[in-house]
Amino acid sequence: MVDGVRQSAVLWDDRNMVTHFANVVNIQSTLEQVDLFFGTNKTWNIGNERQVHVELTDRVILSPHAAKRLSVALAGVLKEYESRHGALKIDGR
Repeated sequence: MVDGVRQSAVLWDDRNMVTHFANVVNIQSTLEQVDLFFGTNKTWNIGNERQVHVELTDRVILSPHAAKRLSVALAGVLKEYESRHGALKIDGR
């Protein structure tokens, strides 16, 4: 109890958790939700192939509020990562 206010504890139950690898993410949204699509780029030699093959494996649907919280959390994690390991470059820049 802090200042007379009872604190709630969060129990993180990972018994049914699964782990997936993704090196591709696509995002779309509507007024009610934000959809995150995760997958793996299966293209080995992009110079010789006419198409990029991405195998989509997971979709996560978030409320806009949860998506905003995720955005803030990811920004913080990436800022900390880059302060330790250097700037991440994306899209060849």
